[in-house]
Amino acid sequence: MTVTATRTAVEKSAGRVAVSADGSRIPVRRRKLRLGTWLLSILALVIAVIWAFPVYWMVNSSMLSTATLESFTPTFFPVGGSFSNFERVLTPSFFSALAVSVGVTLLSVAVCLTFAFLASIAISRFKFRGRVSFIVTILLIQMLPAEGLFIAQYKMMASFGLLSNVLGLSILYVAAVVPFTIWMLRGFVAGVPAELEEAGMIDGLSRTQAFVRITLPLLAPGLVASGVFAFLQCWNEFTVALVIMENNRTLPLWLRGFVQQSATQAIDWGQVMAASTIVAIPVIIFFVIVQGRMTSGLVAGAVKG
Repeated sequence: MTVTATRTAVEKSAGRVAVSADGSRIPVRRRKLRLGTWLLSILALVIAVIWAFPVYWMVNSSMLSTATLESFTPTFFPVGGSFSNFERVLTPSFFSALAVSVGVTLLSVAVCLTFAFLASIAISRFKFRGRVSFIVTILLIQMLPAEGLFIAQYKMMASFGLLSNVLGLSILYVAAVVPFTIWMLRGFVAGVPAELEEAGMIDGLSRTQAFVRITLPLLAPGLVASGVFAFLQCWNEFTVALVIMENNRTLPLWLRGFVQQSATQAIDWGQVMAASTIVAIPVIIFFVIVQGRMTSGLVAGAVKG
């Protein structure tokens, strides 16, 4: 018996090694790790399928007829489906709601990022009286229930003549989103050492030039991640728009119209699913464009000691 065979027999008797069918040695610990990896992979796959199935079901149902959707037998694949539901929902009312949502979202995100960026720079790089109180106030504002502000917001917008107005809704969205965006950007700004700007100033740059050329590029992932958060908050918001926008509907309000039928009308779920798919498409396109920057922004600082 060779030395290797003897050692294998000893390890096997001690439970530290197993022998495969072809006679090769497989350490028990490595086999357990491999089994654990497989189990975790299967669990992750199951969770991913559960998470993605509603999205698939929405897209699948959008291409099926109303009779098929009302059948007791579920249809898991759009065999024989069509895009007729999409053709029926692409009406002038959709494009009007799309224009309102795009206008409100872009204006809100631009103003929100500007305010949040300047505020995060101020509280991260400068020491001033009331700085701690300002930070605590931002945190407390996040705890206010939105429902408690509806009456005051409605009266304020009515007094300014901003009901059913893109500017009025944008003001409320900025006020709602900017506190958390400041908190989010504050972490990114604090993660960029001020010594980098000081080194640039030693090399002859002014303070503004050092900030623009050194600090601002490093904050780009944080700005993108914060912009995505603000975009999602404004694009999908429903309750405030329902209170303020009486005659000028955003896309979530337009989508609600499909399920708000009269008592004599049945809900056309094909149109509901097609409209939901159309509303989700701009978000998907936006994520595809910014996903690289967003990922680097979300993990920035994760490996710092």
